[in-house]
Amino acid sequence: MASTRYDKFPTIPAAGGADECRRGWAAACNQLREHARSLLGSRQRVVVAIECYTGLHDEEVEGELRRGLRADHFLRAMEAFKPAEQIDRLVAPYLGGDDPLFGFYAPLEPESFLDPDRRAQLRNAISQLNGVVVVYGTGTLLCCEPDLIVYADMPRWEGQLRQRRNEVSNLGVENRALPGSLQYKRSFFVDWRVCDRLKRATLDRWDYLLDTTVPQDPKLITGRSLRATLDDAARRPFRVVPFFDPAPWGGQWLKQRFGLDPSAPNYGWGFDCVPEENSLLLAFGPTRVEIPSLNLVFHRPRELLGEAIYAALGAEFPIRFDFLDTMQGGNLSLQVHPTVDYARRQFGLGYTQDESYYILDAGRDASVFLGLRAGVDRQAMIESLEEAQSGRRAFDAER
Repeated sequence: MASTRYDKFPTIPAAGGADECRRGWAAACNQLREHARSLLGSRQRVVVAIECYTGLHDEEVEGELRRGLRADHFLRAMEAFKPAEQIDRLVAPYLGGDDPLFGFYAPLEPESFLDPDRRAQLRNAISQLNGVVVVYGTGTLLCCEPDLIVYADMPRWEGQLRQRRNEVSNLGVENRALPGSLQYKRSFFVDWRVCDRLKRATLDRWDYLLDTTVPQDPKLITGRSLRATLDDAARRPFRVVPFFDPAPWGGQWLKQRFGLDPSAPNYGWGFDCVPEENSLLLAFGPTRVEIPSLNLVFHRPRELLGEAIYAALGAEFPIRFDFLDTMQGGNLSLQVHPTVDYARRQFGLGYTQDESYYILDAGRDASVFLGLRAGVDRQAMIESLEEAQSGRRAFDAER
C-alpha cells in the first residue's frame, strides 16, 4: 500500500505570489518583449541576454524565443565557442578516458570554451546593431553587455534523464549519441562546474529565471522574487524534490510505499536530499516552478551551511540523504571510500564519503555484514576483488 504521508512534491511558498510568474511561451515572451521595449525608449540598442545552463532542449527554447520575442536581431553565443574538436581536447584530461566513473573536477572557467577572436567578433557585431538585440546560449553573459538578463536554468536530474534518452549534448559539442553514462560523467566533472561558476557570479543580477524543465510548459519568474524566496528558504525548514532510480540490487519497498511507477524493475535509490542534483519547487499560487536546489546553496551559503562548514568547504552542501531499498532485491554493493587526501588528488574533491545507516524496515531473513569472517586470507580477498574488477569472475561476498 502506498504511503499517504510521504510528499513527493514538496513546495516552498514563493515571495511575491502569482503576480511574479508567467506560465506558457506566449505569456513569458510577452513579458520579456514588453520589458525590453520599455527599456529601449530613446536608446539606440537594448541587449537581452538569455544565459543558459547545460541540458536545455535548445530546439524548443531557442525556437520559441525567436518567434515570441520578435526581436530586431537574434544572435547565438555558440558562434563564439571554440570548435568542438578543440573543446574535446580541452576537457579530455579531466575525464579519465572511457572509464564510466573516474574523472577530476575541472578548474576550467567559462571563458576557456570561447575562442577569443570569435568572441571579439560577436561583441563587435552586437555593438553595431540597433533596436532590441537578443543573444542566446551558454556563455552569453561573456559575449555582451546586457541590459536585461534572463537565466534559462535546468535541474541536473532532468538533465541526466535527457542524456539517457540521447536528447541533449555536452557543453560546446554535438555528442547526444554518446552513452548517457559518459555524458553524465562529463557533465559531473566539467560542464556543471563551468556553468556553476558563471551562475554564482551572476545570480544576483538576473532579471528573470526561465524554467523549461517540463517541455512546452515554461515558467518565467522575476529575479527579485527568486532571490527573496531563496532568502526565506535559508531561514526555515524545507525539503528538496526527491527522485528515484533503479539499481542492480534494488528492491520493491520504495515502489510500494511511495506509489512509484509499478512498471519499473525496482527502485534501489530514493534521493531525498542531494542538493547537487535535486530540485526545489517554488509555489507561485497554483503554478510550480522547478529550480536546482544548488541555487540556494550558491545564493545563501553562509546562512544555509553555517560559518564553520562554509569556511571549510565553500558553497558545497556536504551531506546527502537517500533511501537504499534492497527489500525483495539483492545485497547492497560493496564500496571503498577514499581518504580525503586520495579524493583530493584523484578527483579534485574537498571531502570524502562517510556513511551512517538507519534501518527502517527488514524482512525475516535480513542480514548485515559487519567486517570480515574470522580467518579470512586478506591477500586472497584482494586478488578476488581485482578479478572481479577486471570482469574475470564475480566477487563472492559470502566467502
